[in-house]
Amino acid sequence: MIVQINQSLKKLNTFGIDQKAERLIWAQSTAEVLDYIKHYDAPKLVLGGGSNMLLTKDIEGDVLKIDIRGRKVVYEDDDVVHVKLGAGENWHEAVLWTLSSGWAGLENLSLIPGNCGTAPVQNIGAYGVELKDVFVSCEGVNLKDKTHFNLALDDIKFGYRDSIFKGIWKNKAIITWVTLKLTKRNHNLKVSYGAIQNELTQAEILEPTPKEISNAIISIRESKLPDPAKLGNSGSFFKNPIVSAELAEKLVGQYPDLPCYDAADGKKIAAGWLIEKAGWKGHREGDAGVHKKQALVLVNYGKATGTQLLTLSQKIITDIQEKFEVLLEAEVNLL
Repeated sequence: MIVQINQSLKKLNTFGIDQKAERLIWAQSTAEVLDYIKHYDAPKLVLGGGSNMLLTKDIEGDVLKIDIRGRKVVYEDDDVVHVKLGAGENWHEAVLWTLSSGWAGLENLSLIPGNCGTAPVQNIGAYGVELKDVFVSCEGVNLKDKTHFNLALDDIKFGYRDSIFKGIWKNKAIITWVTLKLTKRNHNLKVSYGAIQNELTQAEILEPTPKEISNAIISIRESKLPDPAKLGNSGSFFKNPIVSAELAEKLVGQYPDLPCYDAADGKKIAAGWLIEKAGWKGHREGDAGVHKKQALVLVNYGKATGTQLLTLSQKIITDIQEKFEVLLEAEVNLL
C-alpha cells in the first residue's frame, strides 16, 4: 500500500474539486484491501475513478483509493466469454478492449466515465443498456465482518441506477473485481435508443458491428458531453425521473415533445429535457454552471467549490418541482 498525508483529491475526482484527504491510501490488490480493513476498520471514503461524486468538504480520516488492475478471460465457449476486470481499470478502456477482442455487450456503454469497480454500484447504463444486462458477479471485501465476498446477479438487487451497494450494503463493501458475460456471435445489438440510428444512417451503415455502434455512441456523447480533463464534470448529474403514468400523460399532453419511456414502476422521462425547458441550460453562477450543450450536466468552469455546485443543483431541483411536479434526484454521490 502507498500512503500519502494531507493529499489533494483534485486530480482524483472528475469535477476537479480541490478538497483534501487527511490520509490517501492506495490499495492495489484484494489482499491489500483486506489488510487495511483488518488494521484500520472502514475508511471515511472509498475512491474509484472519482466520476460519480461531488466533494463539498475535506475528508477527515482515510480515503482508500482502489487501484486494482487486470483484465482476464475466466470462461469461454463457442458463444460467450466471461471477462474479469479489476476495480481500478478505467471503464471505457475496458470497453474498447472487449470490442477489439471481437466481443459484444458493452458497446452501448462506451465513454461512460469512471472505473470498473463502481459500475455495479450505480448499475451504469446508457442508450438502452444497463450493466445488469451483462453482469455475472462481483467480488470484494465486506467491511463489517472483514471477509471476502462473491455476489451473483440475483444478489445485487439491481434497479435503475441502483443496487444493493446503494441500499442495505451502502458503505459496507468494497468491490475489487467484476465479471461480465459478453457474446462472441449472435449478438443482441441495440440501435433504436436515442440518436444511434441517425448517427449510423448518416455514416451509411446499414448492418453495424458492435465497434461501429460504439463509434456512433462515442460521437454522440462527445458532441453533447464535455471532456472532464478539459471541463470538470461528472456526466449526468441527475437521474431521469420515473413518474406515475398519470403524471406522464399530463406532462406529455402539455409538452408533446417530452421524451417518455416505459419503466417498471411507471414512466421514465428525460431530466435533461425538463431542465432545458425550465431555462437552466447554459446557466452559470460564478464557476458553477449547467453545460451549454447538455442540461443534464453540471460543470466546474475552473474554481467552483463543491458547495457552489450543490447549491446550484438544489435550485434546479426546486424549480423543476415547482414547474413540472417532478422531483429530481442527484445521480452523483454528495460528500
